[in-house]
Amino acid sequence: MASSSYSNSPCAACKFLRRKCMPDCVFAPYFPPEEPQKFANVHKIFGASNVSKLLNEVAPHQREDAVNSLAYEAEARMKDPVYGCVGAISVLQRQVMRLQRELDATNADLVRYAYNEMPPPPPQPPESSQYGRRSTTGTGHHGGASFNQSSGFYYPSQWNDPCGDNDSSGGGSM
Repeated sequence: MASSSYSNSPCAACKFLRRKCMPDCVFAPYFPPEEPQKFANVHKIFGASNVSKLLNEVAPHQREDAVNSLAYEAEARMKDPVYGCVGAISVLQRQVMRLQRELDATNADLVRYAYNEMPPPPPQPPESSQYGRRSTTGTGHHGGASFNQSSGFYYPSQWNDPCGDNDSSGGGSM
C-alpha cells in the first residue's frame, strides 16, 4: 500500500462495500474512514456505481464539491424522501418571506412611533404674511439674525419678528 493517510484504514466506501481499499481508490480522498455515514447515505440514495462513474467524469478539482453536493442531497433525501434539499430550500424561502414581512411591519411601527414622538410642526402664518415681516428694530440675536427653535432655521434680522406685532414696518406694508 502507498504511504498516504488513508492507506492504514480502508476508506468509508470500501469498508461499507466490504472490499479492499486500493491506493488509487476514487472514493478514498472524499469518504474518510471517520465519516462512514456520509458514504452510507450517498450509497443508499445514488448507488456506489453511479457515484464512481460521476467522480470519474468530473474534473479532479471539482470532485470534492461534487461529493459534498451528493452528500448534502443524500442527507436531505434521507430526512425528506419526497422533496430532498428542494424541500429544505422551500422551507428557508418561506422563512425569509415571513421574516421580511415581520421586518416591514416592525419598520412601519418604528415610523409610526417616530412620527408620533416628534414635536408638531410649527404653525404656518397666514398666507398674507407668508414671507415674514420687516423689523424696524434691527436687533436680532446672533449678529442681526434670530434663531427660531421650533423650525430650526436662522432668519435674517428683517424677518426676526416671530409675533407679527410690527404692522408699521419701514418696508412698506399695506
